[in-house]
Amino acid sequence: MDKSISENGETVADGSIRGYDSLHQLLSANLKPELYQEVSRLLLGSNCGRSLEQIVLPDSAKLSRQNMILISRFSADEEQMRKPRVVRVGLIQNSIALPTTAPFSDQKTGIFEKLKPMIDAAGVAGVNILCLQEAWTMPFAFCTREKKWCEFAEPIDGESAKFLQELAKKYNMVIVSPILERDMDHGEVLWNTAVIIGNNGNIIGKHRKNHIPRVGDFNESTYYMEGDTGHPVFETVFGKIGVNICYGRHHPLNWLAFGLNGAEIVFNPSATVGELSEPMWPIEARNAAIANSYFVGSINRVGTEVFPNAFTSGDGKPQHNDFGHFYGSSYFSAPDASCTPSLSRYRDGLMISDMDLNLCRQYKDKWGFRMTARYEVYADLLDKYIKPDFKPQVVSDPMLHKSSS
Repeated sequence: MDKSISENGETVADGSIRGYDSLHQLLSANLKPELYQEVSRLLLGSNCGRSLEQIVLPDSAKLSRQNMILISRFSADEEQMRKPRVVRVGLIQNSIALPTTAPFSDQKTGIFEKLKPMIDAAGVAGVNILCLQEAWTMPFAFCTREKKWCEFAEPIDGESAKFLQELAKKYNMVIVSPILERDMDHGEVLWNTAVIIGNNGNIIGKHRKNHIPRVGDFNESTYYMEGDTGHPVFETVFGKIGVNICYGRHHPLNWLAFGLNGAEIVFNPSATVGELSEPMWPIEARNAAIANSYFVGSINRVGTEVFPNAFTSGDGKPQHNDFGHFYGSSYFSAPDASCTPSLSRYRDGLMISDMDLNLCRQYKDKWGFRMTARYEVYADLLDKYIKPDFKPQVVSDPMLHKSSS
């Protein structure tokens, strides 16, 4: 069972080291500087041939000791024909504010109150685009299959949008707000949706989650089905952004589609637990950033959420009351294979990075992935694959089928 981590050096049941926020903090504390520098180069890559720069924020942007803040800068090579296109981007990961047994309205208000100083800190720090975690207004109750949690659903211009619109306008900041949406125009159907709030406080648009998991306790199709919005890229004053919600990160073609539509930054707001996905977490988004020549911001909630009624998921495990430990570890990845250290595995946090979007085109030019891709070949195969009479292109060794004499 996962346990919370306290301020000493003991190993806990989930494999963490108490007193350390992340693998990188553990390594930096226990390796000689020159060895840590080389290990860091292998784990985090290099940006323009060097380690990521660190940014110094004003004191007014600092958070309380209970929160963690990481800041860095992705550079690009200087160009003669284009000026740098530097945008400051933020990610927020957080635990819920109250137990899941508290009144729903109190739970939601508690989360708003918890996030307000974190969003304020991002605004004071000059963040241009901020993304929150998947279903940030509520506990991630979709493991339970209980329909009472549908009460947290709201229209895209509902309570959470109004809360964030004021902050977006105040700080001249685009905010990506992933919520449980209730579509009031189509029978009040529910969707897992990211609402894009513009820097003027307007709603630019929305994107609905494309891929719905059916694995372990992720019983999300009890509440909502696959989205119907395609792979939209939202052109903001700060750059072109896409939102690949949670489980979509396991689907390479989902990442590809946002790139084909011109995304420069793709956010992956998530809610995922250690036992299921943690070894995959540092890999998938970084691969997507490389393959598609854009930046990726990966956000995961943090903490263990315990529900009042035990549940099972048809996987042979005994009934239980929690999903497992949401391991946070939010981070940024860049087209040049560099990435930031992650936020804490167990603490709320704000991740801020400056990124020069010129790096996207520079790496398209360097690697030529768009030019060397064989889209017509892939399209032909997919066109055949989706038809009932599809036959795989398998060439068998004739000796496999020759009868023995």
